[in-house]
Amino acid sequence: MSKIIWITGASSGIGEALVYEHFKAGDKLIISARNRDELFRVKGNCQNSFNVHVLPFDLCETEILAQKAADAIRIFGSIDLLINAGGVSQRGLALATDLSTEQQIINTNFWGTVILSKAVLPVMFKNGGGQIVVISSLVGKFGTRLRSAYAASKHALHGYFDSLRSEIYDQNIDITIVCPGFIKTNVSINALTAKGDSQGTMDDAQANGMNVDECAKQIIAAVKLKKEEVYIGGKETKSIFLKRFFPKYFSKKIRAAKVT
Repeated sequence: MSKIIWITGASSGIGEALVYEHFKAGDKLIISARNRDELFRVKGNCQNSFNVHVLPFDLCETEILAQKAADAIRIFGSIDLLINAGGVSQRGLALATDLSTEQQIINTNFWGTVILSKAVLPVMFKNGGGQIVVISSLVGKFGTRLRSAYAASKHALHGYFDSLRSEIYDQNIDITIVCPGFIKTNVSINALTAKGDSQGTMDDAQANGMNVDECAKQIIAAVKLKKEEVYIGGKETKSIFLKRFFPKYFSKKIRAAKVT
C-alpha cells in the first residue's frame, strides 16, 4: 500500500536517493529543499511523476516552516511519513566560527526538524498513526574537531526525539533516528566554514564513503522495522561502541583523526 511521504533535503545526497527508492515503491511524494531547480531535476528523474510534488523552502527560515507544513499537508490531505533529511555540516574551529554561522547550523539542523515534525503530528494523531525519520549523524553521538555547532545540533536531535518518542508512544507514532557515517554525498562540499561560506571541497573520507543508494536502502529497511536508532556506514560506525566502552582511548584517537 502506497504512503504519503514528505522528504526534506530532497535535492541531493541521502534525501534525493530516498526520493527515488520511495518513488519506485509507488509512494506519493512531497519533496523539499532550498534549491527549486534541483528539486525539479529530481522530480524529472521520476518517470510519470504526477505523484511527486515540489515544495521548496529554506529550513533556516524557521518563521515560515509551520505554514510550509500546512501547505505540504494540503497537497495530498495527509502525511504518513516525514523524513527529515535536510541539513548542513560544518568545517570550522569553534572559537573562529561566527555566532551567525552557528545559529544557521542549529536552525537548519535542529529547529527546522523540530518545527516540521511538530506541525505534522496532529494529522498523524488524527489518522491513527505515522512515522518520523530524523537523519542525524555519528557525530550526533560524539564530537570532533571542526564540527562543534554541527555536533551540537545533532546531539540535540537525539535528546529531543528520544523524549518525544516516550511522550507519544501510545499514539502509534514511530520515530527512527538515523546516524550515517561517511556517505558519498556533497555534504562536505556544502559544509559551512567559520565565516559561513561553503567549504567547496570533498573530504577524503566522504569521497570513499558508502554509496548513497545503499545508504537509502538501509534507511528504508530500518524504518520498515521501526527501529528507534540505526548506524549506517563502514568501520567508522564502530566509533559509537569505542566511545561507550573505551572513552579515554576514543578521545585520544579522535583528536588525531583526519576530519577533512
